[in-house]
Amino acid sequence: MTTQTANLANPAARKATERTILMCRPDFFTVNYRINPWMHPEQPTDTSLAVRQWEVLYNTYLELGFDVRLIDPIDSLPDMVYAANGGFVIDGIAYGAKFRYEQRGPEGPAYMDWFRDNGFDVREPEHTNEGEGDFLLVGDVILAGTGFRSDTASHREVERIFGREVVSLELVNPNFYHLDTAIAVLDPEPIEGGAQNIAYLPSAFNEEGLAVLRERFPDAIEVNEEDASVLGLNSYSDGYNIVIASRAKDFERQLRERGYNPIGVDLSELLLGGGGVKCCTLELRR
Repeated sequence: MTTQTANLANPAARKATERTILMCRPDFFTVNYRINPWMHPEQPTDTSLAVRQWEVLYNTYLELGFDVRLIDPIDSLPDMVYAANGGFVIDGIAYGAKFRYEQRGPEGPAYMDWFRDNGFDVREPEHTNEGEGDFLLVGDVILAGTGFRSDTASHREVERIFGREVVSLELVNPNFYHLDTAIAVLDPEPIEGGAQNIAYLPSAFNEEGLAVLRERFPDAIEVNEEDASVLGLNSYSDGYNIVIASRAKDFERQLRERGYNPIGVDLSELLLGGGGVKCCTLELRR
């Protein structure tokens, strides 16, 4: 029996771990430009509803015992609520974001200022990248997305800064333009008697990337198109509790069968901007 298979047979090994995260209230959320297929500026958005839904997510994290930090929103930056895109943080080092589109460009310096003010070692990026939207830490390995937002040159930059193996994965479906919309990290910390695992949407990747995922994670959860289409994979895990989109019902079932505790939240208004649970959540690893 492989260690991955052992994990499936021993769901009692699931253990919640302490998390420190950064979030940003969507006080100025709206959709007034289009930089991804989810965004339709001609359709109305409800900022007050976005705030109420975000507050449910925020309170869910507090109830799970997370240490939640907040960055002040900026009036001219409606997408700043998607905090995961603001950087990538490991061992107290904060690699800043350099956004693909000019509409989000000022978010990079705003997040880097917050990192500096809060004692992080800030590394300003040379290459285009969108933070934890395209960089996911799984054990000592960093999965890195490209194809729509982050340049592959940023993958090499991250490899140099953090001294970890970086595995590049090309995204091919514009609806899943960030890696964290196509992959969910289920085990943020190594678990006893096994290896960390992920869930992912196979059709979001080219054949080469899909082969890499299947080789490295043979027992990963493969999520269906319906659940992925509500950004079900854009979820956040503490190793036992996994906060997901409330409409991702089959993914919820799959997680329960593996011994996790899925917690559904409705972020339907923020989905109009192309973001979900994980997009609103930037992990701060000291």
